[in-house]
Amino acid sequence: MPWLQLKIVSTREQTEQIENALLANNAASVTLQDNADQPIFEPGLGETPLWDQVRITGLFDAEINTEQTLERIQKKLKTPLSEFYWEQLEDKDWEREWMSNYHAICCGERLWICPSWQEPPEPQKVNLMLDPGLAFGTGTHPTTFLCMQWIDQQDFTGLDVVDYGCGSGILGIATLLLGAKQVMGVDIDPQALLATVENAKRNHLPDDAMPVFLPSRSPKAQVDVMLANILAGPLAELAPKLSEMTKVGGKICLSGILSIQAQSVMKAYEPWFSFDPIAEKEEWVRLTAIKIRS
Repeated sequence: MPWLQLKIVSTREQTEQIENALLANNAASVTLQDNADQPIFEPGLGETPLWDQVRITGLFDAEINTEQTLERIQKKLKTPLSEFYWEQLEDKDWEREWMSNYHAICCGERLWICPSWQEPPEPQKVNLMLDPGLAFGTGTHPTTFLCMQWIDQQDFTGLDVVDYGCGSGILGIATLLLGAKQVMGVDIDPQALLATVENAKRNHLPDDAMPVFLPSRSPKAQVDVMLANILAGPLAELAPKLSEMTKVGGKICLSGILSIQAQSVMKAYEPWFSFDPIAEKEEWVRLTAIKIRS
């Protein structure tokens, strides 16, 4: 199905009004993007920050009358649009387009992440077959890659693991393929829990190898390894809980952290953990540590 995009440059203050006008005039979707190279690294809980200059894109059926649609949108605005244009969006099978650009990733000496629709480049290695669906975690983001590199270097034989914020299940499944006894997957998103279960099956793991839970329903347990690839703010807030779930002598691997946030996250965990040197990739970091006291 062909589409048209109406692209509008707006200020932060006008954005909500324009978004509402687009949706009221049958926009199939509205996308907000930074129009002034102004990064927002991590919002506070409950915050939805916007950039000073916002590029708004409304997606419309290509059969619409653009002049009439634009006139109706303008009538709903207090201030007329000053910078906008229509653009035809190429008709593609977007799922296949994404799949064609996602390739196998080598994460170390033993471990590969392989799209479920491709043959592994090195079948003799440990190949994690992945279809992330709607959940976070493909290995392409620096935070996931850093965690997978660390996992590749560890001995998980017979260990119990928690993958907190499991997303696609990629981290926990990797530890199971490398010998972990059992992994508990925890995530606030039910879609992530479904993706984790499906990816565990895709890798021919036993049904009970990676049970999944919402945080409020996760069992109280102490494990040998704690994995958490989330964001700096939640990681700092979760420090007492994740520490309590990790055995003395156990290891923790934290990511989803910008380099400028590393010290604040470490400070939250230092009452219980002794940290290794920081690993960094493209301004993101991985923090690993051993629990030294309860």
